[in-house]
Amino acid sequence: MPLNVEVVAPDRTLWQGEASMVSAPAADGSMGVLPGHQPVLSVLRPGVVVVKPTQGESVEIEVDGGFFSVDADQVTIVLDSSAVQALDATR
Repeated sequence: MPLNVEVVAPDRTLWQGEASMVSAPAADGSMGVLPGHQPVLSVLRPGVVVVKPTQGESVEIEVDGGFFSVDADQVTIVLDSSAVQALDATR
């Protein structure tokens, strides 16, 4: 059973889909999530979120802050607006 992943900004969804693994720069250190992971809620520190979709290439999103939630194979990553502005500037 895959993870259902959603990476959102205050004004839009940046990425959404099924994944086999997610890695995020949590406040207490890097966190890897596989299907069946225990529920967790953590603040994000600056770094790179890596999503490995069930099909296709890995997606890497640089983040400056936000939070990370895992519950019943649903992974939600909410980015701060400042993090999204930095992401937009690199495109």
